[in-house]
Amino acid sequence: MKHELIKQNPIEERIFLIRGHRVMLSSHLAEMYGVEVRALIQAVKRNKERFPKDFMFQLSDSEYKNLKSQIVISSWGGSRRAKPYAFTEQGVAMLSSVIKSKKAVKVNIAIMRAFVRLRRTLFAHKKLARKLQELEHKIERHDGEIKIILEAIRKIMEPGKDETVRVIGFKPKGKKPKRGNL
Repeated sequence: MKHELIKQNPIEERIFLIRGHRVMLSSHLAEMYGVEVRALIQAVKRNKERFPKDFMFQLSDSEYKNLKSQIVISSWGGSRRAKPYAFTEQGVAMLSSVIKSKKAVKVNIAIMRAFVRLRRTLFAHKKLARKLQELEHKIERHDGEIKIILEAIRKIMEPGKDETVRVIGFKPKGKKPKRGNL
């Protein structure tokens, strides 16, 4: 049987956390839409009013360097001059109104579904973390009681202490029963 590496959803691989927002980069979006990066940015600039700062922002030099170091193999090439733009989920949704093609519609639907999956996964992890923390607090509250029970069990298990044997039955005349034998 072949062992194959299960690859994560390619869209979800391209969602990054920058400035506290889950974003996708202009270079990745352009590739997915099948347009050049400059065409995507031109369409956005022609419709500035649709892209407030919480929908889209340009990466700073340090953010760009940090991102390149994390990705290791730069998917946007070594000769790129401009820093990429980052689009939040709302910004990506707004892109569908400025890039009008059948492919763009399909890509946007797939991206929105990826954001929803990511949000559900994060919610499930937060819920699990909260339950684990509640369990830890319960254990801490009952820690003393658990220690007392464990000490009692250990005392019972210790050999040589409280080994009084009670002989059950009757004693024949003239003979003393031996310990352990009836």
